[in-house]
Amino acid sequence: MTPPLNLEDAQTRLLALLQPLAVRTYPVDGSARLYVAEKVVARRSQPPVDLSAMDGYATCGGGPWFLKGESRAGAPYDKLLGKGDAVRISTGAQMPLGADAVLLQEDAQVEGTDLTANAPPTARFIRRAGLDFASGDILLEPGTRMGAAQIALARAGGCGSVVAHERPRVAIIECGDELCADPQDCRDPQIPAVNGAMLTEMAREAGGEVTATAPVPDDADALVRAIESQAEAALIVISGGASVGPHDLVKPALEAAGFALDFWRVAIKPGKPLLVATRGDAVVLGLPGNPVSSFVTGFLFMMPAIRRMAGARDCVPRAVPLRLAAPVPEGGKRREFVRAAWTGDGVIAADVQDSSALRPLAQAQVLIDRAAGADPAKTGTFVPCYLLESGGYA
Repeated sequence: MTPPLNLEDAQTRLLALLQPLAVRTYPVDGSARLYVAEKVVARRSQPPVDLSAMDGYATCGGGPWFLKGESRAGAPYDKLLGKGDAVRISTGAQMPLGADAVLLQEDAQVEGTDLTANAPPTARFIRRAGLDFASGDILLEPGTRMGAAQIALARAGGCGSVVAHERPRVAIIECGDELCADPQDCRDPQIPAVNGAMLTEMAREAGGEVTATAPVPDDADALVRAIESQAEAALIVISGGASVGPHDLVKPALEAAGFALDFWRVAIKPGKPLLVATRGDAVVLGLPGNPVSSFVTGFLFMMPAIRRMAGARDCVPRAVPLRLAAPVPEGGKRREFVRAAWTGDGVIAADVQDSSALRPLAQAQVLIDRAAGADPAKTGTFVPCYLLESGGYA
């Protein structure tokens, strides 16, 4: 039996088996969670003209000034201002031709058409044309994930569509005789099936188009049928049955279905019995059945695999240094990903780190990355952490 791979080698091997999918054009408004395949280029400048950044008065030259009208957002003042002229202006309204400064509303004194100032007007409150971007600027680089801000930027740039990679088709299969599909009708000794729903949401968050099966019993033929039923998926994720027990049937089922094992076991905790197998272009990722193990390996392997196929520029999550608000003990024999909560003083590792314990996982905002054999870390020490709510992308 070959030794377990380290995390980075295992991630590299998995990602090398996958390629970004084909591209097509999508409406900007329907592009959330897609990854851009071509540069998104501005078709207009933002702002297109000089605008006021504040409510007040657009002025020309020194005061006092003669008030000649008003410029509102969408209804600009369309005449030229001369020295000593001013117009009332609102935030976001176009600066009139000839105006060279903005007098804040709270600094203005108005009597009829006469305007004086308690403080001088300034050009600092003018948003110059092209402040955000100019026509022809690159707004989004290939590999960028489309989200709320990116959709807003593309629309502001006059773009109604983007060229992006197709969503990877991901199949989720969870197996185990003990699993009950309906959590409201689960009788002992069964337990509610949780991994399928959990991994489905993680896969969607990563950009996948997901199908999930009902729990599959610990039966080799049933597992082979479940695998074959998902033949059109680019990635098949199987939760449970990847270890070495007599009821761990994933490896023999994959062999029966014609898949070849690429690697098995990774030197991490939780999640050691992870496996990867291939058949042609199809890739199977076998995750441990314990929920926390399934979550951690889904975070470290499944989500990066989906990002790779979806065309992401950065596929694996990045650790950021965060301060410990409480000490953590020395590391064990394997690299460990410790569930921890974020507080105003830093991160605190959960008391319970058992790989079946879902409550500490649900309460965690980060995973602390603890090297094998790491020395104890004191309060105030900065440790590498993965941010769970951002998918590991700080």
